[in-house]
Amino acid sequence: MTIAREPHSDHPYPDHPYPDLHGHGLRLLPWRAESEADVETWFRGRTDPEFRRWNTPLRITTDLDSARESLRDAAQNTAEGASASYCVTDAATGAPLGHIGVNLINRVMNSARVGYWVLPEARGRRVATHALALVARWALSEPGLGLYRLELDHADGHDSSCHIAERCGFRYEGTLRGAIWQAERHDAYRDMHLHARLATDLDVNL
Repeated sequence: MTIAREPHSDHPYPDHPYPDLHGHGLRLLPWRAESEADVETWFRGRTDPEFRRWNTPLRITTDLDSARESLRDAAQNTAEGASASYCVTDAATGAPLGHIGVNLINRVMNSARVGYWVLPEARGRRVATHALALVARWALSEPGLGLYRLELDHADGHDSSCHIAERCGFRYEGTLRGAIWQAERHDAYRDMHLHARLATDLDVNL
């Protein structure tokens, strides 16, 4: 059973210093590490076979306890301004659809790196494309994060991520050799594609 997520408009989460984002039938809300529903959604997303095939985080999620710790880390990084993590939800129903985050925010270089995942039942609906477009527009503008450069990387061979990046105006900049871990390993490496979008690039209409 999918549990709808209650939206909020008065920002009851002081540890999430960023606004909710709306558009394309989506509402992007703060993750709540104290919410069992959010922990379960995070767990499902990070243990999904497609996520595990293409992503190897530093802390691999194996059970609800490790999911809770990982979500707490994301919430802490957001509270400290090092990232901006969002739960992607259906604006009409409140159902969780996935995750998107602006990570490794570098205020010296005005840059960051974006990453996302989509729950299995939400795939095929352009959720990642629309969420990325929303976040990129906000992150690269004022009064958003005011960044100049937003990067997106993915494992070589992950063609759907390539297409999503290009649709959202993230130009392919090259292949970095041995730049990320192999699936579910921290002792072996694989190549990755690097895409980026600048604040001076033309916006895209989806």
